[in-house]
Parts: sequence; structure tokens; C-alpha cells
Amino acid sequence: MPHFDTHVVGLISDTHGLLRSGVHDALNGVQLILHAGDVGGSDILEKLRMIAPVRAVLGNTDPPDEPGLAEEILFAIDGLRVHVSHGHEVGSPTPGKLAVRYDADIVVYGHTHRPLVTKLDGRLFVNPGAAGPKRFNLTPSVGRLTISGGKAEVEIIDIA
Repeated sequence: MPHFDTHVVGLISDTHGLLRSGVHDALNGVQLILHAGDVGGSDILEKLRMIAPVRAVLGNTDPPDEPGLAEEILFAIDGLRVHVSHGHEVGSPTPGKLAVRYDADIVVYGHTHRPLVTKLDGRLFVNPGAAGPKRFNLTPSVGRLTISGGKAEVEIIDIA
């Protein structure tokens, strides 16, 4: 039986300056955290770095010159291409709009504050939901992306 390394990545978005205590338990043990924008200050990234290394993108409410925030992130894990952006660059983001713009196997985004995990044309689209202040009557959440043997699975975790 072949042995595959398992990669576990924490997914978070729309913290808007608030890092809830439930984030630490939900993302405990991840090897990397991807923040899909609307961070709300570098102190949020510093607190997340206490859990694991962090890569983050600019959201529509983040200052454009905020250090440590990229326009987008593109990299590969176990042969799967992962793209991270906030999603606002396509207007109101949907998997269909993001699929047209980005050619990655896994597309992670935020902006809508609504958690979503769906496949489209064999590609995985993930919005971990909003982890910060509660808005739109939605429960704050994060995600755990597990990649092993070239396959990806996502779990959405409520952190309220």
C-alpha cells in the first residue's frame, strides 16, 4: 500500500480585526494557515502565527499597503494547485465566476461571509465563512483542508 504525506491547511477569512478564541482549537495542528482577506490588522496575523505559518491576501476592507498581504496566492501541495484571493475582484464571488478567472484545482476565497464547499468541473471551491464579527445571521466559521494522495477534502468548523 503506498504511503502518502497528509497536508492539513487551516482556512480562514473575514476576521475584520477579531480573532475568536475558537479559532485556536479549530485550527490546532494545521501545518499552514491561509487567510482569504479582510484581515483587519497585522495583529490578527501575528496571533494566527502562534498556531502555524500564515499566508494572507488583501480583502476589500484591508489597506492596499498592508504589509504581509498579497493580491493573490498560488502554490501547489501534493500536485494540486491552490489559489487564494478574497473574491471581491470578480464582484459577488461564486464558484462559476471564480472558475472562469482562476485555473487552480482548489480555489479558496472569502468576501461573502457564507461558508461553501463545492466542486465544479472536478475543481474544489471553498469559502471558509467569516471568522470575525457575526454578520448576516451567519455562524462564524473556519475550514480545515486536508490533502493526501492528490485528493482534497474540506471540513467547515463553527467557532461561535
